[in-house]
Amino acid sequence: MPRNKDIKCVLIIGSGPIVIGQACEFDYSGTQSLRSLREDGIKTILINSNPATIMTDPSMADHVYLKPLTTKSLIEILKDHPEIDAVLPTMGGQTALNLCIEADEKGIWSDFNVKLIGVDIDAINICEDREQFKQLMGRIGIPVAPAKTVTSYLQGKEVAQEFGYPLVIRASFTLGGGGAGFVHRAEDFDEMLTYGLETSPIHEVLIDKALLGWKEYEVELLRDKNDNVVIICTVENMDPMGIHTGDSITVAPAMTLSDSAFQRMRDMAIKMMRSIGDFAGGCNVQFAVSPDEKEDIYAIEINPRVSRSSALASKATGYPIAKVATKLALGYHLDELENQITKSTSALFEPSLDYVIVKIPRWNFDKFEGADRTLGLQMKSVGEVMGIGRSFQEALHKATQSLEIKRNGLGADGKGYKDYDQIIDKLTNPSWDRVFVIYDAIQMGIPLSRIHEITKIDMWFLKQYEELHALDNEISKFDINSLPKDLLLEAKQKGFADRQIAHMLDCLESEVYNKREELGVNRVYKLVDTCAAEFKAATPYYYSTFEEGIRSKEGEFYTANESQVSDRKKIIVLGSGPNRIGQGIEFDYSCVHGVLAASECGYETIMINCNPETVSTDFDTADKLYFEPVFWEHIYDIIRHEKPEGVIVQLGGQTALKLAEKLHRYGVKIMGTSFEALDLAEDRGSFSKLLQANDIPYPDFGTAENADEALALADELDFPILVRPSYVLGGQGMKIVINKDELEEHVVDLLRKIPNNKLLLDHYLDGAIEAEADAICDGEDVYIIGIMEHIEPCGIHSGDSNALLPPFNLGDLVMQQIKDHTKKIALALNTVGLINIQFAIKDDKVFIIEANPRASRTVPFIAKAYKEPYVNYATKVMLGAKKVKDFTFNPQLEGYAIKQPVFSFNKIQKVNKQLGPEMKSTGESILFIDSLKDDEFYDLYSRRKMYLSK
Repeated sequence: MPRNKDIKCVLIIGSGPIVIGQACEFDYSGTQSLRSLREDGIKTILINSNPATIMTDPSMADHVYLKPLTTKSLIEILKDHPEIDAVLPTMGGQTALNLCIEADEKGIWSDFNVKLIGVDIDAINICEDREQFKQLMGRIGIPVAPAKTVTSYLQGKEVAQEFGYPLVIRASFTLGGGGAGFVHRAEDFDEMLTYGLETSPIHEVLIDKALLGWKEYEVELLRDKNDNVVIICTVENMDPMGIHTGDSITVAPAMTLSDSAFQRMRDMAIKMMRSIGDFAGGCNVQFAVSPDEKEDIYAIEINPRVSRSSALASKATGYPIAKVATKLALGYHLDELENQITKSTSALFEPSLDYVIVKIPRWNFDKFEGADRTLGLQMKSVGEVMGIGRSFQEALHKATQSLEIKRNGLGADGKGYKDYDQIIDKLTNPSWDRVFVIYDAIQMGIPLSRIHEITKIDMWFLKQYEELHALDNEISKFDINSLPKDLLLEAKQKGFADRQIAHMLDCLESEVYNKREELGVNRVYKLVDTCAAEFKAATPYYYSTFEEGIRSKEGEFYTANESQVSDRKKIIVLGSGPNRIGQGIEFDYSCVHGVLAASECGYETIMINCNPETVSTDFDTADKLYFEPVFWEHIYDIIRHEKPEGVIVQLGGQTALKLAEKLHRYGVKIMGTSFEALDLAEDRGSFSKLLQANDIPYPDFGTAENADEALALADELDFPILVRPSYVLGGQGMKIVINKDELEEHVVDLLRKIPNNKLLLDHYLDGAIEAEADAICDGEDVYIIGIMEHIEPCGIHSGDSNALLPPFNLGDLVMQQIKDHTKKIALALNTVGLINIQFAIKDDKVFIIEANPRASRTVPFIAKAYKEPYVNYATKVMLGAKKVKDFTFNPQLEGYAIKQPVFSFNKIQKVNKQLGPEMKSTGESILFIDSLKDDEFYDLYSRRKMYLSK
């Protein structure tokens, strides 16, 4: 049956600002969905308040409404667009679903004759209401953990008495495990129960018997109107039950499940999906499996929507779940749709993997002072990475190398823990770095049986670790000259980086690289093709691995490389790696626009990134996608293979920028602003000298490389002093200190965390107004794309400030100084592309805080507010294809746009919520106001003088 021809216009609800538990996976899903609808000639209307994403780009939908996600906004849109036939609420996470339910309860959909597609309200309610879900599972014969729903404190106490400890408390209708936790002792019960009842919007919690130590699995399914169901991916959590799946290390395909248990799980998942209502689309089911020979399976929950795992499953298999789910919501059947990867088979098939993927979450506890860092049922991670390899070990290593936490992989980098008690504590209380601590424990000689007893991680995974450690020991017996080829090849096949092998051999990374070259141990690239090479794939989506050479008829050794290099001129865009505070989806937005602009300039575009949540790693965004760590060794091998004209580094945030020095040293062309200029701006001391030479005001400053130098400087500068390290993003390590004791303590702590860093100390301009400007420069002309004034005073990180575009109370004199300084600095730094400059304004004098000659966090916000594709223009300038004067700039904004930060403090308990120079927000929304008399602006401005933390 072809699609429902009555549907001509669809409203999609986005997921709003990024928060812990709901990140850019839904931006990816929504973007896929919009593209899928437009392929069918359907008019698309989008509501989403997040300006940082590709999803809200004007090119993505026929009408994009950057409005608050409220029923009031929905009514305004439905009145403006009586042509809307249907709403698709399954692409915007819990936020979109909750808004959809609220609109249904208020009768909004029926008032405007809009029907829901892709899900039905009954299905949502059954799945979200823990008691209804439990009863349904009982009716269809699917086992669940013993559990009871309670809506009062007294009921909760009775259930605890009946079940005994340990217990799990889960709040109903929350996202990312909000309000959930374990209770091991009676004395902790009262606090957890109260917290759960308060967190649930309907003040309801489910108390269930804790399945501690059981294994956890997720199954991603799709179903059409004809009741065809396909299982796209089965994901195994390496961490056992008790850690939220968003905080778990996950592996696909499932590694430790017997074939009979796998078949039972499949049947149960399909039965569950078919039981929750007559809807077509995607579904995610979670199971717990007992860690014994019986392999008992309990259902945990089912989500009748595209989930956080759907993006991961899409990237892991190459099967675009959101795109196909959208087609199914329109009425198509799976057998009518083509496989997007092979272009020759139908979508009614189950992907088969001839590789392994490992996802590792990325946390930002360093930003949350005082936070409880133990992992549990409440999700705490802010992003994730995925590694693809031919084995679990290779994929695990690639994922750890993608995290950007100054680790080179598991072990073999001198950064492991050596203290027995500390290791046991970290194994017992799951922490963000447990993936590394397991290796340290094996290295210390702690038996696998003991590690298994503490962590309940399946023995199969621990044995994989043990093999890696044994290989590490074996290689350490040799030196660079005597290392046999078979051992070097084995180490590379198991994912060890050249840096790690160099650590084992006590030599330089470059020596290991040269040894590989000499012995012919080189990377080869394989396709992610959904079908284990059974059919020819039409999509260039690659990962790297190492293979034993095969002897040809002519007697020559060769390895099969599936990445064919074309003779077109090429550009590589370096992605921004995992989402984290300070470097989020804004840089993915810039990378995608960079790819599209380079394509318009006639280049073959190549994307390198390791973040499974984003649009940049969609298989058809760039001409070629290398799903690889944004890690020097991997990038250099791709560059040598592809031989591009150059590499774009200024769109991928600090991740890409940090690699500029290496690219420069190895003679790889950096497109746009040169490495020297990037380096000058990043080095706080050198940049301040440039300001001095150009007669541009800046706060009194000095640089220090140790505590003694810092203390000597303090006598000259006067407190308060702002301490800032070089080469950091999101205000990492920045702090305002008010006396010598604080200064010494902070400098010592900083240099321990970031050794050999040059610190800038400058006099903090108390009570100053902060502003920032973004501009495009081609080396000759400068065009300022936007100037924003922060509502909060100077000293609160720009990412945590409410910012108004255009400024609301800076006089002509100040505005002229900002424009003059921006142009002067952009030209002095020889900027070619984008630049962001931050200012402090005191007594009508404009001081420079810092300059970043790259895409900034605010560029997408300005582009959305002014309805101009600034990243597209800037990329064409970087590539030398256009000059600033070639563009006709036509910004359109009536009134003001406010960039509003969004925080996730409620997801992490015991955290210091005070704002300061170190960024803490996880996302942002945009708010348009007609005038400064608007109540929302007045409320924000009246709170600007709230206490500013040090």
